[in-house]
Amino acid sequence: MDTPPTTTGELRITAPHRELLDQVLDKWSLSILNELCERPARFNDLRRAIPTVTQKSLTATLRRLERNGIVERVLLSSRPVAVEYRITPLGKTLRRPVEVLLDWAEAHLPEIERARRAFDLT
Repeated sequence: MDTPPTTTGELRITAPHRELLDQVLDKWSLSILNELCERPARFNDLRRAIPTVTQKSLTATLRRLERNGIVERVLLSSRPVAVEYRITPLGKTLRRPVEVLLDWAEAHLPEIERARRAFDLT
């Protein structure tokens, strides 16, 4: 059930929010965005840069990111025809929120690891 609108400063997390966050903040999306923030890349360049991703997962993740306007697929005029993936201006706006989440994780990782160990002992 979606969280109803509030006036108390609570988060309002709707189904579209959850769907978007699931699609752009998953394991492979973050790795791909990390690579594309530096420079555009071809499919095989991404596979080499992220060796643990399967071809199927990379393809599916790139399509999801493209569908959400985060990544664009550019046809290069070469023989044979090649495709390059680039982060879009919208995609670049994700960098700061992701950095905030990573900073939070870094700051709290020792506490989280202690909680995990305690939980695993029970």
